[in-house]
Amino acid sequence: MNSYRIAVVDDDNHIREIVEAYLHKEGYETVGMDNAEAALELWKTTPPDMWILDIMLPGMSGYELCRHIRQEAEVPIIMISARDEEVDKILGLELGSDDYLTKPFSPRELVARVKRLMHRFELMNQYKEQSPAAESKKTTQIGALKLDLEERRVFWDEQEIEMTFKEFSLLQSLTDRPNRAFSRDELLNLVWGNDYFGSDRAIDDLVKRLRKKLPDMPIETVWGYGYRLRVEGEMS
Repeated sequence: MNSYRIAVVDDDNHIREIVEAYLHKEGYETVGMDNAEAALELWKTTPPDMWILDIMLPGMSGYELCRHIRQEAEVPIIMISARDEEVDKILGLELGSDDYLTKPFSPRELVARVKRLMHRFELMNQYKEQSPAAESKKTTQIGALKLDLEERRVFWDEQEIEMTFKEFSLLQSLTDRPNRAFSRDELLNLVWGNDYFGSDRAIDDLVKRLRKKLPDMPIETVWGYGYRLRVEGEMS
């Protein structure tokens, strides 16, 4: 049986109850809410292991709730919506959601995506123990930047900078191969895994977040292609 707790936030009681029922059959614990304000309180007190968020909610939208959550953690998020417009999907992924489903959807498909996403996050969380590189190399340092690979912590001029899991993964990918130009597709595979099917603009959002947290980091845009970390001299 699964021990994960999933929050389902949807103001349509019928849909929410069906989703919760299917998740219960798979052994997941759930907590259901019909508004984002209540969900935000849950996040502050007893945060769940995953979120399933409807976009169109009364009061605060699912987009806004996703943004709040993503500012603090890299917990898995699936967004659902009755609107079938590409811009909604792109916006949801840019704000940090990991997957997107359009209503009406099959509850079985949703459960399959929940399983896949949970499995992906389990593998990501086990990476530092399983990676030979992480075992042989404890830290990466380049100029004022230091990455603690064991604890997944980032320091700039000895001051710790808070990073989400994906932000750290992207930064580590860039520092592993300084001066190399990475395409957006390559970075998507490195950060999300090769079964990711969302927009490559999710990488642009991650880079924006890194630049905001580390404004002096020379992360360059390779126009029409991707990004690279411009470095002079040697890393340690």
